[in-house]
Amino acid sequence: MNETTRNQTHESSHDHAAVDQGAHEHAGHDHSGHATDEHAAHDHSGHDHSAHDHSGHAGHDPAIFRRKFWLTLALTIPTLVFSHGLQDILGLGGPRFPGSQFIPAVFGIAIFFYGGLVFLRGAVDELRSRQPGMMTLISLAIVVAFGYSLAVTFGLPGMDFWWELATLILIMLLGHWIEMSAVMGAHDALGELAKLLPDEAERVGTDAAGASTAELVPVSALAVGDLVRVRPGAAVPVDGEIVDGRSDLDESLLTGESKPVTRGAGEQVVAGSISGSGSLVVRVTKTGGDTALAGIMRLVSDAQASKSGTQILADRAAALLFYVALAAASLTLVVWVILRPGDPSFVLERVVTVLVIACPHALGLAIPLVAQISTAIGAKNGLLIRDRHAMEDARLIDVVLFDKTGTLTEGRQGVAAVTATDGDADALLALAASVEEPAEHPIARAIVAEAADRGLSVAAAADFEALGGRGAMARVGGAVVTVGAPRLLAERSLAPSADVSRAAAAAEAEGQTVVYVLSGDQVAGMIALADVVRPESEEAVRVLHSRGVRVAMLTGDSRAVGEAVAAKLGIDEVFAEVLPGDKAGTVSHLQQGGARVAMVGDGVNDAPALAQADVGIAIGAGTDVAIESAGIVLASSDPRGVAKVITLSRATYRKMLQNLAWAAGYNVIALPLAAGVATGIGIVVSPAFGAVLMSVSTIVVALNAQLLRRVRL
Repeated sequence: MNETTRNQTHESSHDHAAVDQGAHEHAGHDHSGHATDEHAAHDHSGHDHSAHDHSGHAGHDPAIFRRKFWLTLALTIPTLVFSHGLQDILGLGGPRFPGSQFIPAVFGIAIFFYGGLVFLRGAVDELRSRQPGMMTLISLAIVVAFGYSLAVTFGLPGMDFWWELATLILIMLLGHWIEMSAVMGAHDALGELAKLLPDEAERVGTDAAGASTAELVPVSALAVGDLVRVRPGAAVPVDGEIVDGRSDLDESLLTGESKPVTRGAGEQVVAGSISGSGSLVVRVTKTGGDTALAGIMRLVSDAQASKSGTQILADRAAALLFYVALAAASLTLVVWVILRPGDPSFVLERVVTVLVIACPHALGLAIPLVAQISTAIGAKNGLLIRDRHAMEDARLIDVVLFDKTGTLTEGRQGVAAVTATDGDADALLALAASVEEPAEHPIARAIVAEAADRGLSVAAAADFEALGGRGAMARVGGAVVTVGAPRLLAERSLAPSADVSRAAAAAEAEGQTVVYVLSGDQVAGMIALADVVRPESEEAVRVLHSRGVRVAMLTGDSRAVGEAVAAKLGIDEVFAEVLPGDKAGTVSHLQQGGARVAMVGDGVNDAPALAQADVGIAIGAGTDVAIESAGIVLASSDPRGVAKVITLSRATYRKMLQNLAWAAGYNVIALPLAAGVATGIGIVVSPAFGAVLMSVSTIVVALNAQLLRRVRL
């Protein structure tokens, strides 16, 4: 898995590089850090710069900016202390001695090449990819300040900008450090998923003499067919089949389901699940990139790298803002040269401030960070996003159409009612279970399972005989007991009691399957069976209604069956007797009525309907995430996940709008102030204060995106 996941391709726009890098590092278990600050900060080799760079420093480690900030701070202090220009502004008499005027220049040059180098290299990357953005604007600002200050130091009339340059770079580093600390949280889900996979596994086998052997080997060394032992509390290293043992497995980080799942011999386990108190021996069926965990991580990574319509729009606005900033800086230069031709320091200060304050970073970060956090939240709740557009559109859904079998129901037979002639339902069920215990038919399994669930004592049967599609019979306690279809009564000219008859008629009216239990030549009672409705389905429908969403259901069963399930769950509309090929037509019918439809199916025979729907949701996929027709995959079988999708979509979109409003509003207000329109009333924004404003606006966007984590699904 490590190699496969590490080498996944992804959309490498700078907007998403932070999360992508984190995904790849975690997936490969590479926590070794970076060789150098600058290399780590701008290692984009092989990237496809297909999207505009608005995050600029995406992919940076917060530790890089932390280290640069503290050293730059140490260099800034003497720059401020010996700056004659700053002392004059503050009315202070700082230390002055022959040559002291060159001290700010010495430290300023060091700050420019150490603290500012990360921005300069970022600008080179942007210009090479023909996608100028934040790094280019910052670099223009510090290069102008550096060049002018250097010229003044060596004789050009005017006031140098060394202290302004130092504080500008210092504040930009601080802002980036704080922001990246927030951004790195966007890929927490990938990190947690990667941590599920152990580095080593205990491979077991036998030697030439037939003695048992065990050895610790790297997970990457395991092959299909190997046997591995999973001890209590350990993580399953691969997908496989249990050959020995039984344990409660925690799959919560894979499926979002908090309850442990009990599995034993012959059942499947997935990499990353945690064994409870039991020990297991597992035969490897999938390794590396073929495991379910690798597939889930690919989905999360791809979703975080994909773009919604809102994000594409924000990207275009941010790209345009770069050119607006250049135009504003040029206009500012021309206007102030005309108005104050003898004050080049003031003119250049206005230009530098405009370049700094107009950085499109907040606007470029507003949407990607929210999308990344949304994807991480979804992954933690078993909501796997294949298509970012589908997730964004889910907020608009007004009708959810469930395919009944396997979504609202479990897709298996269960006992719905037991009616005994003598009134003892448990005794009747135990008698039927004695006969059916050796059988493999779904009805037989349902009867035996119900008896076990009720804790009934089931007597051993003898002389079992299958009756060829009509039922089964066996000897129980000296009596011949038969469990079979209604036609057995006609064949034997038997009639049930009035109570049993009424119960059977009511069950058949609801589309349930009825079997009779005969003891000798007497009808002992009847058992009704139906597709088991999931215990969570009623709450799922209720929550969707509370969100203002109508709920419809389609089924291939009779209308009686469909109406019975709908009545139990409170479903608004039923489409019954729908053939598999007509499911997409049902979706289209609802859409033609003006509804925006989410289709929910098991992904097996629902592909056309999932594709036709405005949002296709595959439920009950477990860890089979290769469902191409669904925009969103629910790893668990819990239908309440559909309401979670809609809730998360709405919360995500609200947060996107908030960030866009803040980022756009900031630029509308700050840009004119930076250009000096309020100079006449004494409001002058310095480059350093402009850097503070720009950093604060970006940090606000980043922290506001983090608040999405507080949404309750």
